[in-house]
Amino acid sequence: MRALIQRVSQASVHVDGERIGAIEGGLLALIGVERDDTPERGEKLLQKMLNYRVFSDEQGRMNLGLATIQGGLLLVSQFTLVADTRKGLRPGFSSGATPEEGERLFNHLVERARQAHPVVETGRFGADMQVSLINDGPVTFLLES
Repeated sequence: MRALIQRVSQASVHVDGERIGAIEGGLLALIGVERDDTPERGEKLLQKMLNYRVFSDEQGRMNLGLATIQGGLLLVSQFTLVADTRKGLRPGFSSGATPEEGERLFNHLVERARQAHPVVETGRFGADMQVSLINDGPVTFLLES
């Protein structure tokens, strides 16, 4: 499982013109589910997202995690994140989970996130989404479990 996390001052996701999720300061996490992923890998990735030190302390150093600052977490499924781009000019998706398995594991991640963190918003799995954000920094990291 992969998460492209971005530290944001705000982020939102719309489907068919309707805002379905939004946060103020926190993390936007684009989530890609691979074929061999498990619920345990998702939980490991969640702990990493909640505790990865990307927020500034009083000295301006990135020493604080999302759980510490109690910021928002916006989880958005993005199957293109697991694409193989090493060869040619077209991405390959053979390493990605099936849509059914991807949705099951993404929903498990969301459920666990809501149990562990006070502010969790989501996109809609499989939907054509428009994601807006203000990347703070910019600060962007690719996390893998």
